[in-house]
Amino acid sequence: MHAGEAPHTPGTPVVSPLYQSTSYVLEPGKSDDLLYPRYGNTPNADVVQKRLAALEKAESCVLTSSGMGATACALLALLRPGDHLLASRWIYGGTHKLLTDEFATLGIDVTLVDPLESRGWRKRMRKETRAVFLESPVNPTCRVVDLRPVSYLTQEIGLALVVDSTFASPINFRPLEHGADVVIHSATKYLNGHHDVLGGAVLGTAPYIEEVRQKMIVWGQAPDPFACWLLERGLKTLDVRVQRQNENAMRIAQWSTQRKEVKAIHYPGLPSHPDHEVATLQMDGFGGMLGLELSGGGRAADRFIRKLRLIRHAPSLGGVDSLISEPRHSSHTHLTQEERTKVGIPDGFLRISVGIEDADDLIADMEQALH
Repeated sequence: MHAGEAPHTPGTPVVSPLYQSTSYVLEPGKSDDLLYPRYGNTPNADVVQKRLAALEKAESCVLTSSGMGATACALLALLRPGDHLLASRWIYGGTHKLLTDEFATLGIDVTLVDPLESRGWRKRMRKETRAVFLESPVNPTCRVVDLRPVSYLTQEIGLALVVDSTFASPINFRPLEHGADVVIHSATKYLNGHHDVLGGAVLGTAPYIEEVRQKMIVWGQAPDPFACWLLERGLKTLDVRVQRQNENAMRIAQWSTQRKEVKAIHYPGLPSHPDHEVATLQMDGFGGMLGLELSGGGRAADRFIRKLRLIRHAPSLGGVDSLISEPRHSSHTHLTQEERTKVGIPDGFLRISVGIEDADDLIADMEQALH
């Protein structure tokens, strides 16, 4: 709650002031003290970056204006034309488009790997490979990737391991403690937690983060002061929010296993989940995200969503309000039905971002919508 703050001396405000300014007075004849929001070094950004670095136990952090901005700047700081990136096949739809479409125009080759394939990462390694990218837990299937074998490989060969940890938040999972070199967050989600800020964060060593900062400056990916101020406010309740969301999601997952209308429940906290053992060893909590597959497929999913009264049908995740969405109509709409099914997102798959409402109320809402 307090990392990065100024000393608590008499007369200092309890809440950090909002510095809604794009310009700061300079010392004549000097340039090393230049403050500018696009440079990510003004007061509201500075306090959040220090706090996130403390949460993730990283040397340094830089904020961006979105999660996709964080992913793009993080990878562009590592890769050059002619380089090769290994990436998990289980990734967010927007990231998939960035890697497979946009990186090709920059001369960066990308190979997607099934993280379950034995020795799959090593088999697809090339002399041009510079980094490995994965997401855990995975959006929207809630699969949990075991970092141990991947980090052993990247450390052996000297590659950067980049992990998108948006679904977990630093409360449930800190990738740097498990062999990762770089951590990415969409700060829009759990870090802010109130569905009112767009932002991203990249964490790692100080020299690397300076490289990311330069990409952020050139590509214009810096967040504005008010977004940083709101993000700092959201971080103060991160722990209590995530703990409640962990508890609520577990309650809903356990309840869902008893419903005949639910064909499959995807939640790593359940012993039946294929990655339950990995999640138990790797994470401090199982998260507030879960996936449901209804027996009636897409039509049943549509009917269910229309009947919900408390849980709202909206994109995004990680906030205090519970939300539900269909990946086939949102994050993975650019994939064909066959491609979605192959990555574990058949028609009828619902992604639920569990909020901090009373769990009994959420279950009652889902129960009435299933009838």
